[in-house]
Amino acid sequence: MPSERIVSLLPAATEIVCALGLESHLVGRSHECDFPESITHLPVCSEANFPDGLSSEEIDVKVKEILADALSVYTVKREVIKELQPDVVLTQAQCEVCAVSLPDVEEALNGYLDKPAQIISLQPNTLTEILNDIKHVADTLGAANAGVQLLEDLNERIDIIRHKLKFMEVKPTIACVEWLAPLMISGNWIPELVSIAGGTPVLAEAGKHSPYVEWDRIVATDPDIILLMPCGFSIERTMSEVGLILGQPGFADLKAVKNNRVYIADGNHYFNRPGPRIVDSLEMLAEIIHPKQFIFGNEGNGWVKFAL
Repeated sequence: MPSERIVSLLPAATEIVCALGLESHLVGRSHECDFPESITHLPVCSEANFPDGLSSEEIDVKVKEILADALSVYTVKREVIKELQPDVVLTQAQCEVCAVSLPDVEEALNGYLDKPAQIISLQPNTLTEILNDIKHVADTLGAANAGVQLLEDLNERIDIIRHKLKFMEVKPTIACVEWLAPLMISGNWIPELVSIAGGTPVLAEAGKHSPYVEWDRIVATDPDIILLMPCGFSIERTMSEVGLILGQPGFADLKAVKNNRVYIADGNHYFNRPGPRIVDSLEMLAEIIHPKQFIFGNEGNGWVKFAL
């Protein structure tokens, strides 16, 4: 039987729970959990320790200041969680900047709840690990059969792209930008997704954390495609800061700019959420990299071509 009461402190975990058909068991969420929309009425069990409305550079500075003082970027609302009396709490150990971390949850709830809650922590760095996490959550929550079906569906969609590109020899280089100031290139599962989608990732390695890079390295690499997908940013939010890239020296001379192949994607809802919609992200990459081979209908919603 599925666990009765679930609190999710990670957007990707919330999406996994819902995709498994267990949405009715969710009783609490993090401040960042916003999909599906039907869960947004649930009590919020966390909050960020920095104000809204900061720029990319201001967020980076603030987060580094907090971490330098050995503090947490997020606060767990343990009183709210205690009131909800969960059987299971979902969190992550992948990135202390991206969401509420395992140590934060353990520290906040240790000996505080009226009954012990099982803590499930996710830590994926690759596509395979994301899929394994889905299986782990399904098995732990008593939804193994639903997990098998969900994974079959996701793997079938992945295989369609692999099969269609099996003999594709042209693999454009693509720089996926995860943060604008300072510049970061998307690592972890993104280079792997790029490869499956028929591209060649640059400046980051599959399975490794996203590296900071200097702008001159992007200029030197001169990628065929530039995809801006800042972590936690919507397309509109990225649009508001795109000047940070446009104003860089040599931007107009880049191959991607000359060929009108600069794109902006929703990094918040898709690329930076290691849940079921990571396959949507893969399909978006396939559309962007090989537009003549793939049309999944995501343009205008999950990604847009930037009008230079």
